[in-house]
Amino acid sequence: MGILVNKDSRVIVQGMTGREGASHSRAMRDFGTQVVAGVTPGKGGTDFEGWPVYNSVEEAKEATGANVSIIFVPPAGAADAVLEAAHAGIPLIVLITEGVPTVDMMRAVQEVKELDAQSRASGGPGVRLIGGNCPGLVTNGEAKVGIMPNRIYEKPGRIGLISRSGTLTYEAAKLLNDAGMGTSTTVGIGGDPVIGTTFADVLPMFEADPDTDAVVVIGEIGGADEEAAAEYIAQNMKKPVVAFISGRSAPAGKRMGHAGAIIMGNVGTPESKLAAFAAANVPVADTMPEIIDLVKKALNVTA
Repeated sequence: MGILVNKDSRVIVQGMTGREGASHSRAMRDFGTQVVAGVTPGKGGTDFEGWPVYNSVEEAKEATGANVSIIFVPPAGAADAVLEAAHAGIPLIVLITEGVPTVDMMRAVQEVKELDAQSRASGGPGVRLIGGNCPGLVTNGEAKVGIMPNRIYEKPGRIGLISRSGTLTYEAAKLLNDAGMGTSTTVGIGGDPVIGTTFADVLPMFEADPDTDAVVVIGEIGGADEEAAAEYIAQNMKKPVVAFISGRSAPAGKRMGHAGAIIMGNVGTPESKLAAFAAANVPVADTMPEIIDLVKKALNVTA
């Protein structure tokens, strides 16, 4: 079953007719995802490689029954694309775009939270934003809403994976796959300072998922999401959690690849994150391959 997306998810692509949107729409279809339509203002009523294209999310949702939107829109318009989907009542919105202005993301995240609360208060499904600057998410063998390589996620596994990094997400998933464990659902939450969904938001979903036996958290230096995750784990998680922190060897003041990899004072340092996970009794791998050993140990797997 996994979390967030499955074989019944009906996906629209905002920005389908652009180069990135088109390429990843095809890849999602090849994976088996139900991609039902595209949204490109000004191109409504046209057909794109067999998909109907609509001018607005509202039109696309009404025509197709879509319940997920993935966004490939340039940074200047990305936040507005998120809010269009949110106001149209799409329950799950995945923002792939990198470089969205922080003030735009702050506005979008806050408004999505308000719309989520309103939806839930009236008995609706809520509204959740994943990203931006994220690879998306995938439930193995069922649905991919993102840009990750298909072949790693074909066989269902039983390890939940949450990551701030895109490429490390793929590496961890491949390691778990090659070790015969595989992943249930992989969620790339994004590497920007302001994102719609955090580690602590996803952890309870995996805790409640009967198809997930353990969780791997791939964190980074910068920000305080890992510390918040460790606090949540200590207070709430019964399933085993294993962590990895990238950027631990980066010298102070070194410019890193993600906008979220900003250290201010003692917040966001490798030491802060390692101490938080240690306090929560979460083992932290020193290398990516060591993740496998720690997961096996946590699950008492000897092979």
